[in-house]
Amino acid sequence: MQILFNIFDGVIGALGGWILNTIWGEIKCMQESDTMLADKVAKIEILVAGQYCKREDMERLSTAIFAKLDRIEDKLDAKVDK
Repeated sequence: MQILFNIFDGVIGALGGWILNTIWGEIKCMQESDTMLADKVAKIEILVAGQYCKREDMERLSTAIFAKLDRIEDKLDAKVDK
């Protein structure tokens, strides 16, 4: 009876060790994958931050839009006066 218990205990221990080793390997793989993903996200953030509209471009655009709106308003006022 003791021999069967020892064999059973050995098999269970081997299976448990194999399962724990597999889980440990998967955790390491996920940590490496997480690190690579974090690096990719950081690169994307840098890329996106470099593509914002510059203040000078925005001011130039707003000046042009307001000039067009002023011309439209002047034309509308001229039409009303007739």
